[in-house]
Amino acid sequence: DLVKSQLAEIGITPNEWGGEYEFIGVSAKTGEGIDDLLETILLQSEIMELKATANLGAKAVVIESSLEKGRGPVATVIIGNGTLKKGDNVIAGTSFGRIRAIT
Repeated sequence: DLVKSQLAEIGITPNEWGGEYEFIGVSAKTGEGIDDLLETILLQSEIMELKATANLGAKAVVIESSLEKGRGPVATVIIGNGTLKKGDNVIAGTSFGRIRAIT
């Protein structure tokens, strides 16, 4: 509620207070609210008719990366534009490689 009131002061008002922004409470520690967040994101993308351009190379932001035994380098990314497919070449900073799997 404190965060909601602070955001409302700068013009970002939640739906439940008559605003236009959807607020979803989540906990990274317990995982609470994650399903609601994903469901809300899917609903908003349908309402806003968000579509990816299939014939463009992907531009993405790397959220997390690690080196996993048996899998090799693994990255969690958010794709901002384009399409990422298995076999595509990728460049991230000074590192590069090829997509072996998408999960």
